[in-house]
Amino acid sequence: MTAPSYRVWALRGLPEVRPGDDVAKLIAAGEPGLVDGDVLLVTSKIVSKAEGRIVEAEDREAAVDAETVRVVARRGALRIVENRQGLVMAAAGVDASNTPAGTVLLLPEDPDASASRIREGLRDALGVEVGVVITDTFGRPWRAGLTDVAIGAAGVRVLDDLRGGTDAHGNRLDATVVATADELAAAGDLVKGKAAGLPVAVVRGLGHVVANGTDGARALVRPAADDMFRLGTSEAVREAVAQRRTVRAFTDEPVDPGAVRRAVAAAVTAPAPHHTTPWRFVLLESESSRLRLLDAMREAWIADLRRDGKSEESVAKRVRRGDVLRNAPYLAVPCMVVDGSHHYGDERRDAAEREMFVVATGAGVQNFLVALAGERLGSAWVSSTMFCRDVVREVLDLPSGWDPMGAVAIGHAAQAPKERPARDAGAFVEVR
Repeated sequence: MTAPSYRVWALRGLPEVRPGDDVAKLIAAGEPGLVDGDVLLVTSKIVSKAEGRIVEAEDREAAVDAETVRVVARRGALRIVENRQGLVMAAAGVDASNTPAGTVLLLPEDPDASASRIREGLRDALGVEVGVVITDTFGRPWRAGLTDVAIGAAGVRVLDDLRGGTDAHGNRLDATVVATADELAAAGDLVKGKAAGLPVAVVRGLGHVVANGTDGARALVRPAADDMFRLGTSEAVREAVAQRRTVRAFTDEPVDPGAVRRAVAAAVTAPAPHHTTPWRFVLLESESSRLRLLDAMREAWIADLRRDGKSEESVAKRVRRGDVLRNAPYLAVPCMVVDGSHHYGDERRDAAEREMFVVATGAGVQNFLVALAGERLGSAWVSSTMFCRDVVREVLDLPSGWDPMGAVAIGHAAQAPKERPARDAGAFVEVR
């Protein structure tokens, strides 16, 4: 049996591409000798030029701003962003090289549609069924150097899903999906080069990847929900804080206890006075422990409300507010301990000392809530345990020195929270 093989070469003789040119006709005019099953790898730059994606821009950064949907990471002037095509890349793909001074080159507006037009144009001009991949140069996380990847495709199986099959040893493949279009793009870059002026390459011998009705390169973009590395460090912190929203309705999906413990690990990095560790987190992982606590808290709360003279209707209404805790599949009770606090024998100073510990506990709780959001868990912070600390300590069998500071309902959000009205940070700032 002949070993599998393929051949790749760059096409020579393409003229300088200008706005309004038909890329397919330019390729066909060079008599490329294409046959059915070939794959053309076309550098995005010539497609952008043909489509008039050259814009006046004295300031490249302004052009990057205009093409940016979301900043992923920033270091000095370098920005990794998500652009209008959904691609995450440096500078939104805005290119200031090989274009007249004072102008920049944007990526094709719809690379998949561009690839489809080139494919159809070659079919019309040459009568061949080929695949087309539009390529651009990317850096990659954790890897030095650049490589070409597919940003547009037509007539090419961009992904080869091997899940459900077996390897040569009979082991089941559960996660293997090969980015075929990216592999083709990288192969073409080896012969096109970055500075050789050869914008088109051909791959022959891999006809099995050419087919009608295939997905475009958009299918290579990982959905946000599946992207474990969506943000850079500083952006991740800001995004996690922004995403930390009160969730009041949860699904039945179980909560991973490991995720909660990782959130606790983040919580206990908060600052605290006198090198103390004032945080304790009681994790209620069984339904029986949650119901035992919540039933006891409800009884104590009802008794307090009746002593306050509230009507039965008012009591029932207020008690229903605690349903967010009852409906959550997981509860945590943050507690404060003041071991290591200083006692001054002065009421004012001792009160201030306790406040220092309360603030430190709050910082730990905030870390905890933000970390839960980072684990894709919803949460609701409810302070009702503070009104019946003795009851909580008794039910949970806690030491007398542990002060329950609230309860955190934890689970997977049943629906996305409503948009939060924007707040002007300047309204909360006074400069002296």
